[in-house]
Amino acid sequence: MKVILLVVVLLIFLSLFVSFFIFLQRRHHSKKKTSSMPLIKHQVLRVSYTELLKATNGFSEANLIGVGSYASVYKGILDQGEMVVAVKVLNLQTRGASRSFMIECKALRAIRHRNLLKILSVCSSVDFHGNEFKALVYEFMANGNLGNWLHQVGVGDHGQPEEPRNLKLIQRLDISTDIASALEYLHCGCESTIIHGDLKPSNVLLDDEMTAHIGDFGLAKIISTVSSDMAQGQSNSVAIRGTIGYVAPEYGMGDMASTLGDVYSFGILLLEIFTGKRPTDAMFKDHLNLHNFVKNALPDRVMEIVDPYIPLEHNTRSWIKDCMVSIMTIGVACSMESPVNRMELGSVISELRYFQGPPIMVTYMGYDTPSANRVQVVALCFIASLMSSYSSSSSAA
Repeated sequence: MKVILLVVVLLIFLSLFVSFFIFLQRRHHSKKKTSSMPLIKHQVLRVSYTELLKATNGFSEANLIGVGSYASVYKGILDQGEMVVAVKVLNLQTRGASRSFMIECKALRAIRHRNLLKILSVCSSVDFHGNEFKALVYEFMANGNLGNWLHQVGVGDHGQPEEPRNLKLIQRLDISTDIASALEYLHCGCESTIIHGDLKPSNVLLDDEMTAHIGDFGLAKIISTVSSDMAQGQSNSVAIRGTIGYVAPEYGMGDMASTLGDVYSFGILLLEIFTGKRPTDAMFKDHLNLHNFVKNALPDRVMEIVDPYIPLEHNTRSWIKDCMVSIMTIGVACSMESPVNRMELGSVISELRYFQGPPIMVTYMGYDTPSANRVQVVALCFIASLMSSYSSSSSAA
């Protein structure tokens, strides 16, 4: 009885210690982040054409990090605070680019979410030749876009294809949850419902901590604001043209933009994140698509379709299979052909967060645990050791 009481006391003490440790870690991280970006938090960042020209080295090709239908995106370094930024320069010769610029400014000025790419400034001016110039300045994402992490990105030094950069299972879960959270905010958390309209890996940007941010680098259609009735999935008078493979099938039949179209794109993206297969892969033809490919493998053959680049621990393979079945099922449910049959984002987020779960499991999922999780793991191991000792002593008695 005394040993049990001791274990209970130790459990309470270790729980309090871990909670306090996590609090200190988060407080330190929050202070560090606040102090590192004073310009963004406390004052409006004002930039001129001349400053952007200098920041991007004359909009040089060496600084080009993305090209879309309406704009090109450059990496730049502003003199004020030596801030690294992404500068989206509109191609105003393209029909619709000016309107897209105005829509984007209107949509982004009122939104605040940790998983949406933050706009820092807008520049509307003329260049040195007297031509109209419009650009948006965003925070720079150090780890590029999700597509470059999921797929082969180019050719190496010796002419050999480069290997994809491995994303661990927990990282993919975190990124998926980040994307779903941002979409739910756009659909339900703003004054006006916002439909992204072109969700795909290249439009998901990753910061230095691998946190995902929905952005618009390479967008064919800029973010649009629509009326609040869209929160219920009703259609709007403005159609959104997305990217082949990710665009909802009802759009191809003339239906107007809806939040359920974004849910479909998310479902396809989720399946791509965990299978490593693009929806436009050569293997998908006739009646076979990514949705059906995954659906046909559930539940028994799910491990056969999992991205082989995900590092998996063999001693937790049974748990991982259950996890994969659930995740793939979510992707299939979100990408149903009929909009009304698609899963709600709130339910998606709840289920994904469940599998981000216990810290002790995180280490087995191939994740480099942060300090707080390591403390929890040590605590749990210590308690397990005590319980084992108690069990042995009881048996001996």
